[in-house]
Amino acid sequence: MATDTVSTSVPPVLAVAYVGLGANLGDSAATLRAALRELAAVPGITACVASPFYRSAPVQASGPDFVNAVARVQTLLPPLAVLDALQTIEHRHGRDRPHRNAPRTLDLDLLLYGDLRLDTARLTLPHPRMAERAFVLMPLRDLEPGLRLDGATLQGLLARCGDQAIARLDDD
Repeated sequence: MATDTVSTSVPPVLAVAYVGLGANLGDSAATLRAALRELAAVPGITACVASPFYRSAPVQASGPDFVNAVARVQTLLPPLAVLDALQTIEHRHGRDRPHRNAPRTLDLDLLLYGDLRLDTARLTLPHPRMAERAFVLMPLRDLEPGLRLDGATLQGLLARCGDQAIARLDDD
C-alpha cells in the first residue's frame, strides 16, 4: 500500500550574511574579483554585492599590504555551509595556512549571518575580531552605513582603529 508523505522539513530561510575578503600575495585585486564571482555562483547564494576595495597594512602580522573588501550576500545556506563554500574558494586560490596571520593568496571570513550568534569550534559569529579591524569596518560601512555592532556604530568603532593604515582603491 502506497502512502503519501508530507514534508515536515522547514523551508530554507533567506539570510543576509557579510563576508570579509583579503589577499596580500600575487595580484590581490584580481584574486578578490575572481573570488567574488565564485562566491556569487555558489548554489544557494542568491545575491552578492561587494564594497569598494581597500589597501591596508597587515594587522598583527608582517608581509605586503592587503587588498580588502566586504561582500553582502543573500543566501539560503546555513552558516556552516557558507563557511564550507568560503573554504572551498580559498583552497581553489591556493590558500595555505603555515601559521596564524601568515601572508595569504586569499582569506574569506564569514563576519555576520543575520543576527545569529554562534560559538563553535569551527565558527564564531559575529566574527570575534571584526570590530577591531579598519579593513573590515570601512568596507562594511560602505555597504551598511547604519549597521551597529553590539550597540556601537561603525563610525565609532572605526575611530578606535585610527592607527591602522587603510586607503580606498579607486579603480575597483
